[in-house]
Amino acid sequence: MRLRTYSDAVKALNTLQSNFATVEAIRKSGNRKNVKTLLEMYEWTRRMGYKEEEFDKLNIIHVTGTKGKGSTCSFVESIISQYKDGKRISKIGLYTSPHLKSVRERIVINGKSISEELFTKYFFEVWDRLSTTESDLNEFPELGTGVKPLYFKYLTLLSFHIFMKEGVNTAIYEVGVGGELDSTNIIHCPTACGISSLGIDHTFMLGNTIEEIAWNKAGIFKKGTSAFTVPQVPEAIKVIIDRAKEKEVKSFQIIEPRSDLKEIKLGIPGIFQIGNASLACALASAHLTKLGFENVDISTTLPAEFIKGLEETTLMGRCQLIKEGDNINWYIDGAHTKESVKVSANWFKSVSKRNKRVLMFNQQTRDYETLIKILYNNVYPDITFDHVIFTTNVTWSSGDYSADLVSMNTNKDSVDKLEVQKNLAEIWNELDKNSRKHIFHDIQTSVNFTRSLEGPIDVFVCGSLHLVGGFLVVLDGDNKLQA
Repeated sequence: MRLRTYSDAVKALNTLQSNFATVEAIRKSGNRKNVKTLLEMYEWTRRMGYKEEEFDKLNIIHVTGTKGKGSTCSFVESIISQYKDGKRISKIGLYTSPHLKSVRERIVINGKSISEELFTKYFFEVWDRLSTTESDLNEFPELGTGVKPLYFKYLTLLSFHIFMKEGVNTAIYEVGVGGELDSTNIIHCPTACGISSLGIDHTFMLGNTIEEIAWNKAGIFKKGTSAFTVPQVPEAIKVIIDRAKEKEVKSFQIIEPRSDLKEIKLGIPGIFQIGNASLACALASAHLTKLGFENVDISTTLPAEFIKGLEETTLMGRCQLIKEGDNINWYIDGAHTKESVKVSANWFKSVSKRNKRVLMFNQQTRDYETLIKILYNNVYPDITFDHVIFTTNVTWSSGDYSADLVSMNTNKDSVDKLEVQKNLAEIWNELDKNSRKHIFHDIQTSVNFTRSLEGPIDVFVCGSLHLVGGFLVVLDGDNKLQA
């Protein structure tokens, strides 16, 4: 039998993506997730050889929200890493999404993405178990022979398997979408749960109102668990409080931004990160207390370990600066929601100091018209762009995607015809007649064009994590770049 490689694993994983037609059919039907989603996750777990209660030994912190949940998870992971004692905490797992350059970024142990070797080994262990076990077709008619979970569900199951096999005893899980019916919500007894800032997003799955979205997000709360949220609009807070009572949480607290964090240089830049860092401190404190650590009270001042963890936190593709010699400053942020694009635009406005500027933007699947207008309204008239580039998320000028970035849930015909990019250019032209607009079919060509411009320049890359991921892949290997 031929040895199966990492490339084989990625190719197999990509077959589990929902294609564009399927995603659109679900979106148009208004058929939101139902409880069957979780029942199937429990069934896949059984077929893998686990009971969901076994995952309690991972000591999981569960985090959801519309924006900031990834940053919150990274802050939590960095804080807790300061308390590794080889016993209560020896291996820390982090499960987040989406990935930027490599799918292995989603599954991290002690601050490092799982290696290609281990990813491949465990990927095919799960694959083979699900291939050789069966479900009761009367109860699960859609789980016939050979059927596998969809992409995100599979990676969620894989993360549990990896963390169990590798002896992880603290894990931080970022929700994929929503909470109540998200595939991560098979967690039985987390040590703490948190909700970052909420907004209107994924409406075809979660609902059209902030109340519906808050109800979904608070679905991760569990009986006897400490639960936290950052301040939300009153309508959302009311729903979250009601859900906390319904779920019988141990305690519930609204975490206001900490004033003392203004004196700390957070590892993830941006004044808005203070709210995420404050939530992370509360989650980490509750977790460490539950594990028996002392002197982790944060009610008055932060322990030195917390401060060190916050300062050392890193998160690729979020408010990230990469310098290319003295000529180009690349300012990179994967903002892709209304709220996050506004925050990202204000971040760029606060850090860009050069007179010549370039915008590189794409958003292939969401309301790109609204997002580009939000970006414009939050930088102009303080910031103007000399050049504005609209590109697809295709990685290379050859027309290929990087293997880990293959996406089947976009309309290939639309991408090939540059439909979104042409529409974006028209919208921008109505907003700004002075900047020069450029449309490119791929990220590599966009980067090469930018490098051909006379500098020095500040370049703002935003609108999509998929764009940022492909951008970082293109930049990889260039030793002139400094993060």
